[in-house]
Amino acid sequence: MVYLPHRVSQHRLPGVAVACFLIILILPTVAFAKTNPDRTQFGHNITVGPNEAVSDVTCIGCSIRIRGQVSGDATSIGGSIFIEEQGQVAGDVTAVAGNARLDKEVKVAGDVTVVGGELRRDPEASVAGDVTNVGGRGWIIPILLVPLVLFGLLIAFVVWLIQRLSRPAAVPA
Repeated sequence: MVYLPHRVSQHRLPGVAVACFLIILILPTVAFAKTNPDRTQFGHNITVGPNEAVSDVTCIGCSIRIRGQVSGDATSIGGSIFIEEQGQVAGDVTAVAGNARLDKEVKVAGDVTVVGGELRRDPEASVAGDVTNVGGRGWIIPILLVPLVLFGLLIAFVVWLIQRLSRPAAVPA
């Protein structure tokens, strides 16, 4: 007979073994469930070829060129997004501080948003969601400056508060 601590009964042991067996069977399938990988780059352009399928595409300080299929969102900050030929995006297309170009026969199932850049859209390009263009490079300065000013004010407030709390109390004479 196998000795078990008094807290674990022998009746629960088969249930624990079955649960462990199921976890061992399920984990490999979860690892391979996502067939379309995400692509994220900092400073290096991303190209999705005509026969490629990816999930989300995120590019910071670089541009995205899509000729294949994106099953998620395409987001570029400080770069442009070019959807060419028969490129498809199932989610949203967002370009901040950059341009977006939608060529002929392009399909976007979500929204297209361009902030601080230009949107060039072929009349035959299909966009199922909303199209928003807050154009012009003039928007870049307020978009970047406002959070920095708020962060600076927060730091100044914390420094002032620490100095105020660390002063010794004045003793009356």
